[in-house]
Amino acid sequence: MLKIWGRANSSNVKKPLWACAEMGVPYERIDAGLQFGVVNTDEYKAMNPMGLIPVIDDEGFVLWESNAIVRYLCAKHGKDTFWPSDLKIRAQADRWMDWQCTTMGPALGTAFLHMVRLPNDKRDPALVHANVPKAADLWRVVDRQLAQTKWLAGEHFTMGDMPLGILAYTWMELKLEDYDLAHHRVKLDNVWRWYDQLQAMKHYRDIVQIGLT
Repeated sequence: MLKIWGRANSSNVKKPLWACAEMGVPYERIDAGLQFGVVNTDEYKAMNPMGLIPVIDDEGFVLWESNAIVRYLCAKHGKDTFWPSDLKIRAQADRWMDWQCTTMGPALGTAFLHMVRLPNDKRDPALVHANVPKAADLWRVVDRQLAQTKWLAGEHFTMGDMPLGILAYTWMELKLEDYDLAHHRVKLDNVWRWYDQLQAMKHYRDIVQIGLT
């Protein structure tokens, strides 16, 4: 059986968990990271030298990096749906997955880190105030795409919606009002419509919308 290492409330771990749920792939999840430890052990670092989550072991095939894991799982189990056979549509999905890592992730992730994850004495409000407007501008980029297509890669839900879909929940749940930044969460009609589509999905509600920690 597929094994997935990582705590269930990690945004990166939610990616393969959600992918598996949508495709009906059975798995065993093993707690790792933060309060669970494990990631600094020699055994774990033999699987992932970075000491990060998630890691999967699929019958002896070990893989780390969350978006690479999602691509692998969708290629194996979700052909022509989550893993589009049309190369142009697949490239669109790939593009949004990469963009999540390189562009939206750093901005929104920094704000999340200093609003939620770090202890109070380690938080830097200046980084929150610098990165929330960046994230807001990036959601406008997403909104322009969704003005043209129902989902990020086209007319059907694909792997391309998963990474940004998880960050959409983070964006909607951050307590921006605590930093006098709520005005940056402008209601973008197309993003909100897409977010409503995500919230209508049972596995999104069960796996992604479990609280920010």
